[in-house]
Amino acid sequence: MKQLKLSELTALLRECAGEQEDVDLEGDVLDIPFASLGYDSLAMLQTTGRIERDYEVVLDEATDVAGTPREYLEAVNRALSAREAV
Repeated sequence: MKQLKLSELTALLRECAGEQEDVDLEGDVLDIPFASLGYDSLAMLQTTGRIERDYEVVLDEATDVAGTPREYLEAVNRALSAREAV
């Protein structure tokens, strides 16, 4: 079963919205709010669109309210699991 990993998410964030110089996405960022990492709602919208296209999954509002990478990954991986169960 395909699951999105933190390393894949951070790579997509960099591709879709760049990276602030003072933020280390290689560190322990699972519970740091996206806003503190330098990613606003537009960056997350772009990342979500990319994931939907690349993984052929429809993401719901759970990804819209996910405030941290951990919450976002959980929402994405639930959608991926549900898609595979069909």
